[in-house]
Amino acid sequence: MVNCEPAVVQGVSWDLTSEYPAADSKEIDADLEALGAVLTDIERRNDALIPLLDGAGALSADSAGDAIAEAREIFALVERARKLVRDPETYAECCLSVDSQNEEAQALLGRLQSVNKRFDELAEPLGQFLDLAPEAVVEAYLDDPAVAASRFSVEHSRRRRHELLPLAEENLVTSLGEDGIHAWGRLYDQLSGTLSCEVMVGNELHTTGIAEAAGLMQRPDDQLRQNAWRAINAAWNEHAESCAAAINAIAGWRLEMCRKRSARAGTTIHYLHAPLHANRIQRETLDTVLQVAEEGIPLARRAALLQAKAYGKSHYGPWDNRAPAPVVDGEAPIAYEEALDLIAGAYGEVDPAMGDFVRMMAERNWIEGTLGPRKRPGAYCTGFLKSRTPRVYMTYTGGSSDVITLAHELGHAFHSWVMRDLPDSQRRYGMSIAETASTFGETIVRDALLRRSESPTAALDIVWEEAAALVTFILNIPTRFEFERNFYDARAERPLSPRELKAMMNAAWEKWYGEGIAEGDPLFWASKLHFYISGLSFYNFPYLFGYLFSLGVYARREAFGDEFFPRYKALLMDTGRMTTEDLAAKHLDVDLTQPDFWRDTLAMIEPRIDHFEALVNARTQS
Repeated sequence: MVNCEPAVVQGVSWDLTSEYPAADSKEIDADLEALGAVLTDIERRNDALIPLLDGAGALSADSAGDAIAEAREIFALVERARKLVRDPETYAECCLSVDSQNEEAQALLGRLQSVNKRFDELAEPLGQFLDLAPEAVVEAYLDDPAVAASRFSVEHSRRRRHELLPLAEENLVTSLGEDGIHAWGRLYDQLSGTLSCEVMVGNELHTTGIAEAAGLMQRPDDQLRQNAWRAINAAWNEHAESCAAAINAIAGWRLEMCRKRSARAGTTIHYLHAPLHANRIQRETLDTVLQVAEEGIPLARRAALLQAKAYGKSHYGPWDNRAPAPVVDGEAPIAYEEALDLIAGAYGEVDPAMGDFVRMMAERNWIEGTLGPRKRPGAYCTGFLKSRTPRVYMTYTGGSSDVITLAHELGHAFHSWVMRDLPDSQRRYGMSIAETASTFGETIVRDALLRRSESPTAALDIVWEEAAALVTFILNIPTRFEFERNFYDARAERPLSPRELKAMMNAAWEKWYGEGIAEGDPLFWASKLHFYISGLSFYNFPYLFGYLFSLGVYARREAFGDEFFPRYKALLMDTGRMTTEDLAAKHLDVDLTQPDFWRDTLAMIEPRIDHFEALVNARTQS
């Protein structure tokens, strides 16, 4: 544990025992045994579907009557199997997030690899049947209350029907993936959880885990933040070859899949097609969001330079990304319990149910916030399918950015909570919309705290987080997208070396941050977990979308008045059964493919940065 001033604070441990008592428990064994029986039943019933797949396009509702009935039964079994396989997996990942060397959890994930492959392979025939069958057959299938709720997911999946490989090939891809693309992702997770670095704290050198070192980058000591950043990068640089191998393999796998699917479809399948489909947004919408983000560069750079000015510097450093506002001597970190009270109060101002939800999360110990040398870095919200309960993971060290991170993740949790009574098929939504509730949570916490601030110093501390969010979402997130897009274009020709990856990342930083940056972050491609998530590429633009979209939602809070919370809740509940464009049209009366909505949102931020500038100037001139 790093021991430096101000005193380290932390959150509490979460409680996972309501799901399973341990990774090697008999309860998990029982679920996996039940899963085996369900999968065997699916395998037997698939015999009615598989022979029809090659000629699925010629089927009629009459000729496929028996297959339709069997498909409905398979759907129910797949939904049950999903719970039985995902919950142990979620439990193991939660355990490994807290202790990356938890051998029981590692063993459980090892057991689940083959089970996951079998589940995915056995679910594939139903998916192909519904994708390839004529419209009349699909309508006949959906004309039953047991499956009617899955209409949107079925129709959305059919939009990629032309990309499907033959069943045997799809199953081969799934089978090879566990020891292919997903193995590289697991390797990175293991590395990030065990990596340590040496940070100079004052006059002493401390050895600490990466997550704990990242926590030091939320301290007001500018030199300490820089020391922590350089120590983290030095640690990652020692493993640059391994990270380069992993990121090249992950991207190479996806690009090869694009080539295979393009050949099958008879048209080019771009590497952005899958993440756009997964996020349920159109390419036109993404291009518009990126265009408006580029228009917002001057405002975001201004915010970054104001942050640097507050620290008496002329340039913004990559170690300033999570820097808190400069504090007066003796100002203490925010205690974990105080942070929860602040968030509950702010959420409650939107509606008492939101504040009650935060208190419930705390009372049930569904939040993990402790420090630990073997904790994985980052923060996330996850959930268990059988109990329909969320969990929030982070490393809480008392910085104001930690409070905002907690508010962010609790926004995710609230989103899943309001959907808990919906059918399973309507509870799965794209990441772009997932970021709406989380970023909305950040915004209401900042605004509530600002209204309660009693001094310029307190106001600066709150507005600081808003300026930091603008820098993150308008500069840092597009930097990630810029790098990943350029990397995929280059990787289509050949693997890239660590030297080339560093240069490419620096170029992306320079494009978006400009001359106001002290230096780039050449190892950001190695240190950023999001580039190594094997299940979904481009884990970046949804944050930008969610940030601007949520602010657009928040901007309508006053206009909607008492109707705001019911409309907001209805919007969240529709996220699993609509595209984002349709969602916005229904609940906000806007067209997301046009720049007006996005520009209006950016315009709303400018007065807030004006306020931030006034507070910074008052501080630096006093």
